[in-house]
Amino acid sequence: MPQEPDKKGKSRYFKAPVFAVAPMMDWTDRHCRYFHRQLTRHALLYTEMVVADAVIHGKRERLLGFHTAEHPAALQLGGSGPRKLAEAARIGACFGYDEINLNVGCPSDRVQSGTFGACLMKTPGLVAECVAAMKMAVEIPVTVKCRIGVDDQDPEEALDRLARAVFEAGADALWVHARKAWLQGLSPKENRDIPPLDYGRVYRLKQKYPNRFIGLNGGIQSIDEGLEHRRHVDGVMLGRAAYHMPGILAGVDTAFYGEPSVALDLSRVIDTMADYAGCHIADGGRLGHVTRHMVGLFHGMPGARRWRQVLSTNAAKPGAGPEVLHAAFAALDFDTAEVAA
Repeated sequence: MPQEPDKKGKSRYFKAPVFAVAPMMDWTDRHCRYFHRQLTRHALLYTEMVVADAVIHGKRERLLGFHTAEHPAALQLGGSGPRKLAEAARIGACFGYDEINLNVGCPSDRVQSGTFGACLMKTPGLVAECVAAMKMAVEIPVTVKCRIGVDDQDPEEALDRLARAVFEAGADALWVHARKAWLQGLSPKENRDIPPLDYGRVYRLKQKYPNRFIGLNGGIQSIDEGLEHRRHVDGVMLGRAAYHMPGILAGVDTAFYGEPSVALDLSRVIDTMADYAGCHIADGGRLGHVTRHMVGLFHGMPGARRWRQVLSTNAAKPGAGPEVLHAAFAALDFDTAEVAA
């Protein structure tokens, strides 16, 4: 959950509501998060899942480094070993993340071979051990993201068992993707669409735990849908909709956090991202690392297709620089550079 330091340097938690952008493999990297932060000041932004072993033994700056502007930012970890997860959580906290989240929902072949992610739905006792170890290692919030069940599990029983275990272990929040995961028979992509959504199951979990933070993820397409779910749970998390149509994030601060409605100055966003891209290129990166996350910014607006064409075609060229962003913006067909948030 989002938090800020008190005068003694310890963390104090904000209360609901919370709006979050979901952790998404190959998408929510540091460049994506920096971009999303230009659209919303308050949304909680998640990293991609990072395996605990990689955090401990890998190139930490590459895996965990992030811009201070990204706060509040949460690190999602994958793994099933309590000691390794505790060490990875400690490292993440030292890097300055605001929350450590344990992945108990990813159904990919990679996590199945490592017996973590959604596989952990079958072993709530082990998840509790992991959470307890992580809580001992850090002072920032430790949270869990799960499914409502896997394979032939009864979601009523499976989700209750997991929730009870992680809350007794000290978890500060539970985010629930309101679908089952099928570890056998469905691909990771199919697992995002085919298992039916069951929002009512998550609502019932919140009713059972009125004093615990329960957040909802899965299939939410708009701010209005998120607000409707917010009537039943403490937080909502958008994934693919926020990535493919990032402009909707401009409405988050008003809708969820009560800030006055203002116009988003898109020319400022472009200038900021061009400066950021220039720094990334100067450090040895490529323009496309940044701009690939921005392709959907003008979704549904006049000129969006031209924006996508200029950005996608020119950002990949050798030596492409920040001027490509300005050229793509100039190619838009509308006269104003503002969007009402």
